[in-house]
Amino acid sequence: MTIRQTAALPYRSDGASPDAAVRVLLVTSRESGRWVAPKGNIAAGHAPHAAAAREAEEEAGVVGAVCPVPLGSYRYRKRRGSGASLLIDVDVFPLAVTRELEEWKEMHQRQRRWFSLAEAAEAVDEPDLRELFRSFNPAEFRAAVRRSGRPGVPALANGKGWMFAWFQRLLPRTGNFFGMFEAHAATVLAGAEATARLFHGGAHAAEHVREIAEREHEADDITRDVLKTVRATFLTPFDRSAIAALIGALDDTVDEMHAAASAVSLYGVTDFPPEMRDMAAIVVDAARLTSEAMPLLRDVAKNAGRLHELTERLIRMEGQADEIHAAGLRRALSDHGEKDTLRFVIERELYKHLERITDAFEDVADEIDGIVIDHA
Repeated sequence: MTIRQTAALPYRSDGASPDAAVRVLLVTSRESGRWVAPKGNIAAGHAPHAAAAREAEEEAGVVGAVCPVPLGSYRYRKRRGSGASLLIDVDVFPLAVTRELEEWKEMHQRQRRWFSLAEAAEAVDEPDLRELFRSFNPAEFRAAVRRSGRPGVPALANGKGWMFAWFQRLLPRTGNFFGMFEAHAATVLAGAEATARLFHGGAHAAEHVREIAEREHEADDITRDVLKTVRATFLTPFDRSAIAALIGALDDTVDEMHAAASAVSLYGVTDFPPEMRDMAAIVVDAARLTSEAMPLLRDVAKNAGRLHELTERLIRMEGQADEIHAAGLRRALSDHGEKDTLRFVIERELYKHLERITDAFEDVADEIDGIVIDHA
């Protein structure tokens, strides 16, 4: 039977723009000094993603929002003291870093370093881990989008045939819809990161609530611009209803973040159960995937495969969030149902808002899938 371990993929963005580079943190192995992801065994009674977060804190000195849904897995061989070389499967969980510690448990035993995704892929030895780095936020897709110039006109799903598609190629496309989608997704990601920080607890809740409100207002402005541009544009890259539905679904995600933050502020909640932190971490990873998907819409036909991978993962994450939601409600009922009914009611409302955020991301995935079906 193969041994299973858990690893964290600590990451951060170098900026807030959709094209901002993503960096990941690696540490050196204590035995060989080679670069590895922070990883370790899963202690009894610990969830795999929680164990990954603990390894990231102890080995790399970083904390943040860890997504309970693994990015993927890789396999390596580890030599035991007996001389045996055993296969180990490692599940990898994305961790959006919110803080780097100045002192941590293994700081004198390892080095840590931030790498670009391409550098990280070259630094590690495991082929499957290299592929995970390359698929995490692949620059090649965005580069391909930028190289492609004006995207080709997709085949029509309404039966008007190739003649109308040929006519569309002769007409200019107006309206910066792709740029606005990408700007909105970047705003959603910033709001998601603030939401994760809020649900992590701490002394700066008011600042996180304020940032989420600001991000929601920014997203509203972009949404209004999209809808105004739809009305004023003769020819659009997708059906007008598809554009309106996609920007509406995107806007719902940050609206629900704002609703969750408002509830936290209203009730003065300062500490949160692990299930809420897990759902907030799913929100961050869902926003990251959405931010990756938006530039790919510039050339749906070319990027249909990757778009399908992203939407499939978003839908899986929503299912995982539903399970965490149910577990959290069971915990709240057990802990507070009889002795602190008000606390139970408050936690139930916060769970409801978090679930609505993940539901909104599933709606985004559905809208993207619809565009892919119509235009790929």
